[in-house]
Amino acid sequence: MIKQNKNWGLKSFIPLLTFLAVYLGAGVVFSLMGTENPFKQISREFAVLCGLTTVILLSRSRKNIDLNIDLVAKHCGEPGVMLMIMIFALAGAFSGAAEAMGGTEAAVNFGLSIIPRQFVFAGVFVISSALGLATGTSMGTIAAIGPIALGIAEEADLSAGVAIAAVIGGGMFGDNLSVISDTTIAATRGAGCKMNDKFKMNGLIALPAALITIVIYCLVGSGGELAGVYEYSLIKILPYIVVLVTALIGLNVVLVLLLGTIVAGVIGFATGSLTLATYSAGITDGISGMASIIIVTIILRGLTGIAKEYRGIDWLVEKMGKHMHTRRSAEYGMCLLTGLVDMSMGNNTMAILVSAPLAMRFARKFNISRKRVASLLDISACVFQSFIPHGGQLMLGISMTGLSPFALIAASYYPILLGLATIVTIQFGLLKTKEEKNGISLYPEGEEEAAAAE
Repeated sequence: MIKQNKNWGLKSFIPLLTFLAVYLGAGVVFSLMGTENPFKQISREFAVLCGLTTVILLSRSRKNIDLNIDLVAKHCGEPGVMLMIMIFALAGAFSGAAEAMGGTEAAVNFGLSIIPRQFVFAGVFVISSALGLATGTSMGTIAAIGPIALGIAEEADLSAGVAIAAVIGGGMFGDNLSVISDTTIAATRGAGCKMNDKFKMNGLIALPAALITIVIYCLVGSGGELAGVYEYSLIKILPYIVVLVTALIGLNVVLVLLLGTIVAGVIGFATGSLTLATYSAGITDGISGMASIIIVTIILRGLTGIAKEYRGIDWLVEKMGKHMHTRRSAEYGMCLLTGLVDMSMGNNTMAILVSAPLAMRFARKFNISRKRVASLLDISACVFQSFIPHGGQLMLGISMTGLSPFALIAASYYPILLGLATIVTIQFGLLKTKEEKNGISLYPEGEEEAAAAE
């Protein structure tokens, strides 16, 4: 049985900070030196092993080394991590099978034939937003739409970084607003508000950012070349249709990708474009292409577990709470706390769950409505998750494109605009309820004191 009672505070973040310093720091240095492919000079695998090494160095004794390795392993094997790994593997399998039977080329050509040149990225963002909203999963959206978006960008001689950033942004928009998203469920339960109330409040902040994003993507996507006739076979597009439809009706993302892989094989056999050997090889190549991200994801989650086990998250929450003295500072603090916890753990849902109790404590103190708290928690987690290089969404995008995290972040217009919209909302006190405006208490008398005593 794993036992530890130490409080490392800031020290508990050293393993994760080491990974970020080695991976991002080296990339920045090589960029300044003018080296080609600067973020490929020092691999993620090497950086994550540096982080793991610091866990051992911080342990100081053999007994503590054994304990800390067990703690890392414990968090490496969390159910959420394993689900993410299955999604990565099945996304690779589906992509590999579809490409082997000609489905990727057919889907790309179909998209090129119907999407006007100037609306390529805007169309990708809208489709990804709709799928994310319907399914409640940004990861599933990226896995389903990402390969098609990248194929279209390549054929149109457009930026692969902008293409996948549009998919990630759209997926995060849908995930943030979807009533079946785990982040929405965590935020509404943590704040104690109704789903529809949170949806309305959240939507008033997110929708303007999304509309401006669409305009930007229309302008950014206007420089490509879409000349010639693009031939495609509708039957070979069917695996993608199956993935989209089954995702929209609410099937589990693992089942969605598995069905897509099976349908790709059936169609490949029926059309003669696949044999059992080539089908197997396509799946193997697809999964193998995800091996790096799978390994890094597992170990990274173990490193973030150190911050949790040694009460680094508790330390962070306590430090942040000391600076929340006004309603505005409390709202900013909720967002920043959620973001910092998300950066520490690499999981937006867990960040919301950890931050919600403190957020509600200050909501009672400053009479902030529950739906506003839920919206701020979910939005801030969405924004930060879109930018952390060890988050699942960005890591999947990096794996698909081979680009540096900064190349994707630079084209992530939606989360930037969402963050700005949130700042404007807080700074100018927008979207307050009638009770908040009139100073009418939203919480029963004595609830604040009861919550503070918890």
